[in-house]
Amino acid sequence: MHDFPLPAAGAAEAPRAASAARTIAVICAKAGLDECYPALILANAARMSGIEATIFFTFYGLDVITEKRVDHLHVNMAGNPASPMPTMVAGLPGMESVAAKMMAKKMAALDLPTVREMLATLHASGCRLYACELAMRMFERTADDLVEHVDDIITATDFYDLTPGAQIVYI
Repeated sequence: MHDFPLPAAGAAEAPRAASAARTIAVICAKAGLDECYPALILANAARMSGIEATIFFTFYGLDVITEKRVDHLHVNMAGNPASPMPTMVAGLPGMESVAAKMMAKKMAALDLPTVREMLATLHASGCRLYACELAMRMFERTADDLVEHVDDIITATDFYDLTPGAQIVYI
């Protein structure tokens, strides 16, 4: 088991006088490990603070909640200005896998949960996880393709309707 902090039991139902109106809605549109973890960590921190949280997975972010892809996410080093690797080297075949393995090793050393474990933790804490209907159609995916923790497939309009007054963060 991981030492990653979990919200207290009943955090989803706990009264939140000071933060009653506080909600965060994160749009996760990318599936690189370095791109999806910030969305997952922000939502987890919100839940730990008693703030309602929602994550809307769209476009390539769908890979984060797709059963066949969730355990095989990569790190895109080519074209990443913060990459310690020269672009010429980063673009070589297999470098994404090498970078992903290196990142996974560092995350394991920090005792961070996997993406799949984070999704389970978020779902259990009351964070709502939604797939974008348009992206689902575009990438020809169905509800059966998604991990079990996804609450629903919704439109962008539904996303706004379900998160009134939320601070929206795009990652």
